[in-house]
Amino acid sequence: MTTRTDSGAKTSPAKILVLGATGGTGRQIVRQALARGHQVTALVRSPEKAGDLTGAKLVVGDVRDETALREALKGQDAVVSALGTPASPFRDVTLLSTATRALVQAMNAERVSRLVAITGLGAGDSRGHGGFLFDRVIFPLLLRKVYADKDRQEAVVRDSGLDWVLVRPAVLNDKPGRGQVQALTDLSTFHGGSISRQDVATFVLDQVRGDAWLHRSPLITW
Repeated sequence: MTTRTDSGAKTSPAKILVLGATGGTGRQIVRQALARGHQVTALVRSPEKAGDLTGAKLVVGDVRDETALREALKGQDAVVSALGTPASPFRDVTLLSTATRALVQAMNAERVSRLVAITGLGAGDSRGHGGFLFDRVIFPLLLRKVYADKDRQEAVVRDSGLDWVLVRPAVLNDKPGRGQVQALTDLSTFHGGSISRQDVATFVLDQVRGDAWLHRSPLITW
């Protein structure tokens, strides 16, 4: 299935907890969420790195700590996870799945049901659709262990019982957004693409209130 999605959907204000808010995509999510009138809480490990997240409430804590997550979740309507981890050619990666497992437990305990989680091109059945360079060089040499953990992360989300959307962006860039993306579930003719962090943030925030992609994992690209 291919759906062309226009940005700027009007949604009622929500209270949103953002994880990974100090990353490139996370900063775009916080900025756009505030511009839409949402109330944003960011769980951050280092408040020094979050000094420019003006308008967001900062809660200091580790995303793997269920107690910290429960504190940050109180009163929230939804969670957006933009958690990422550096390329790791040699060492196993567990951060994403460990944090997501703790998050699901905390969300169920605090009765927060909406989760929009960003994974990426190469997770699950999107593997092998990144184009020759990504699939044959970058993925096996640099990202194999990261994506093994993204697969575990997606499995945790799917089994969570929450109202979830998994968003798999194509290769990210920092170009200005185009205001329109393709959301794909049939990848039979897709072999590589890119998308701006700005447009990813827009699509992700549209899922906080929208049900079009509920319990699905669209790949988004230009």
